[in-house]
Amino acid sequence: MPYDPGVAERVREIFFERHDLDEKKMFGGIAFMIRGHMCCGVLGETLIARVGPNQYAEALKKPYAREMDFTGKPMKGLVTVGPLGFASDDNLHDWLALCLRFVDSLPPK
Repeated sequence: MPYDPGVAERVREIFFERHDLDEKKMFGGIAFMIRGHMCCGVLGETLIARVGPNQYAEALKKPYAREMDFTGKPMKGLVTVGPLGFASDDNLHDWLALCLRFVDSLPPK
């Protein structure tokens, strides 16, 4: 499933000052990598948010969030967020802040 270029561009706009950002095609969509770690991604119109194990349960309580089960088995630390969950720029920024909080805690690759 291709990714929505409009959603990807919104993510890029929030990350525009990050010099440690790379993009990779992944899962049939696009992944945004920070210092070599997947931070988030876009698959279709859905946001893939890597929130990590400590923020996982809380993230799942947010509207339009659900377990990521790309392989048929939930992937702990990753959630999918439907388009209405990040429709506003503030909501998207909040999701990306959660992702960055986790990924910035990891050592560089």
